[in-house]
Amino acid sequence: MDEAKLLALLESVKTGATSSQEAISSLRSLPFADLGYATVDHHRALRQGVPEVLFGQGKTADQIIGIAHELAKGGGNVLVTRLDESRADALLQRYPAFRYNKLARTAVLEQQPVKLLSESEVAVISAGTGDLAVAEECIETLTALGGKTVRVYDVGVAGIHRLLAKREILDRVSVAIVIAGMEGALPSAVGGLVSVPVIAVPTSVGYGAALGGFAALASMLTSCASGITVCNIDNGFGAAFAAARIIRNRDRY
Repeated sequence: MDEAKLLALLESVKTGATSSQEAISSLRSLPFADLGYATVDHHRALRQGVPEVLFGQGKTADQIIGIAHELAKGGGNVLVTRLDESRADALLQRYPAFRYNKLARTAVLEQQPVKLLSESEVAVISAGTGDLAVAEECIETLTALGGKTVRVYDVGVAGIHRLLAKREILDRVSVAIVIAGMEGALPSAVGGLVSVPVIAVPTSVGYGAALGGFAALASMLTSCASGITVCNIDNGFGAAFAAARIIRNRDRY
């Protein structure tokens, strides 16, 4: 249950359209539901403004289906991340309304319109085509959270002119998420061009000494461009969530 639904319920009780007992029944699943193998947090949307997101990796198909059912039964939207094809097939057989993105490894059930956080855009910038799985996870997450996105793909520093050709986009966005593997230099280049928050995501793309993304991570953490925020390796979801928090709270104070 989110804040809007709770306010509507309280108003309904106030006007007499809903009885106190009916309201208690509606709130019975708060703050969580214990499924035995998972404790589903129904209170999270009230605390954070976003419902719990289902992380699919490491879970069985039956567990994913059970948690998705619990999250969906209140009528809200559901986002599943790190969902491989076999488990996605099982979920879609049970709930065909889910939309699966194979590249992003995400599934989304949209039961109500997503409220737009802002008219301003978040640029999702990738260094190479090999980084697109992480970039698309970022796009899908931001879209589910109500963010407007613009893709700026395959503009790595090996051909810096490709990035410079996108200056019009960089100049208009409110947040830039920069995703890169190899030596992870692209966030520094973007950070030197823009004044908006830059969120860097290292990917595990690269040859031996890239060390599965650790070289890019270290490069981003030691960037000479001031104020860059760095997420974990391959964590497009985390970068999207951080960007959504920035946008949601930018006019709060």
